[in-house]
This record gives sequence, C-alpha cells and structure tokens, in this order.
Amino acid sequence: MQRFKNHNAIVTGAGSGLGRATAERLASEGANVACLDLLHEAAANTSTSIAGYGGKSFAYRVDVADPESVAGAVAEAATDVGVPSLLVNCAGIGKLAHSHEMPFEEWQRIIGVNLTGTFLMCQAVIRLMLKGDGGTIVNIASNAGLIGQPWSAAYCASKGGVVMLTKALADEYIQSGIRVNAIAPGGIETPLQGHFTVPEGANVKRLLKITSPWGNATPEEVAGAVAYVASPEARYMTGSIVAFDGGLTI
Repeated sequence: MQRFKNHNAIVTGAGSGLGRATAERLASEGANVACLDLLHEAAANTSTSIAGYGGKSFAYRVDVADPESVAGAVAEAATDVGVPSLLVNCAGIGKLAHSHEMPFEEWQRIIGVNLTGTFLMCQAVIRLMLKGDGGTIVNIASNAGLIGQPWSAAYCASKGGVVMLTKALADEYIQSGIRVNAIAPGGIETPLQGHFTVPEGANVKRLLKITSPWGNATPEEVAGAVAYVASPEARYMTGSIVAFDGGLTI
C-alpha cells in the first residue's frame, strides 16, 4: 500500500515513540520524510532506519517552542525533502504535579512545546501549503484534552488547546485545500509515559479513571490511525478529533 507515494512529510518528535512510529509508517507507504526532534541524534537514527523504504529522509534538530528554530528546520526540510504536503505534530512533553506547587517555568515549557509548538509548526508549514496544492495536517492531542485529569493542569490545558487549535485551523483553511485533524490517544507505550510519575502524597487510585481495561496502545497502533487520517481515504475529514483511547471517553 503506497498511499503517500510522491508526498513529502514532516514529523516532529520523530526521534522516539509515536513520532518514530509515524515516520516509519509514512515512509513504508511511500512518503519522503523529514524527521524533526529536539535530539538530533535520535531523529537521525529514525531517518537512517527508514532509508530502506526508498524515499528521501533527512533529520533536523528543532525546538518547536522556538519560532526561529521552527522556521529554520521547516525551510531546510522543504529544500532537502521537498515542499511538505503532510505535517504530523507528535512532539510533546508532560509531567504530573500538584498544580499549586508547579513552577511557572514547567508550566511554560509544557504549554510551549505542546500547544505553541504545534501552532508554530502549523503556521510555518501552512505558509508553504498555500503556495501549492494544499495538504494535510494531523496534530496529536490527547484524551487529556477531552476529559479532566488530576495533577495534569498544564498537560490538559495544552492538549485541550491543541483540540481547539485543530478545529480553528480546519475552519480557517477549509477552502484552501488544507485538511487539519487531530488524534487524541489515551496511554501509549512511549518514553513520555515514564515522565508521568505521581506527585508526592497523591493517591494513585485516582488515575484509574484514565486507565483503559485494554491497557496502553502501542505507538504503531496510533501511527496506523494517523496514517489513515492523513491519507486520501480520509479526504472528507477535517476538524475531526479522533479519540483513540481504549474507551476512556465513551
């Protein structure tokens, strides 16, 4: 299945977890892939791993919360890989904390990467898509953007923002040939999971509300959903928030 043959994709957070799985899935279906990550070596490892699929792939270091870093990485990717027709925003961070104790710097960084970073990447890529034949954007939201969760104020706020950013951009560019959708996963077996440790004094049982009886999804399973939403088969979807969370938001 070559749904992305002759497509040029940019994937953020491509060094590990869902970002890596997404880059691999798109490449396996024919896409040229620019792998972006804060950790250049990790992005380069992903790029090397997908070279065997036959398409072009390059790695770039980017801090998605920094406008200059985003502009530089997107410009390089457009030159090396080709003008993007597909963007997947997988870069994300999180931490559980008592909200009354969270340092302002941690709040800023989570919002900066998850929400502002998603906006900056969308902004930079949409500018290029508007010069061509449009394109497709898939943002990674979370079930934390759909339901409240304890000790997750910054993460919930950032992912809730991604939900509404997705809808706003979909509405704004619906007549420009640009589709914008989001996948809202629940738990995924990724390195990010290790950052979500329960803060001191918290009752871990309160996390049962966000624990599916099916356990966590694999990155490859979520990447499959991303690939469908990004593909021509989903051409009628825009502004959709697809819950992929083992029934948590039923």
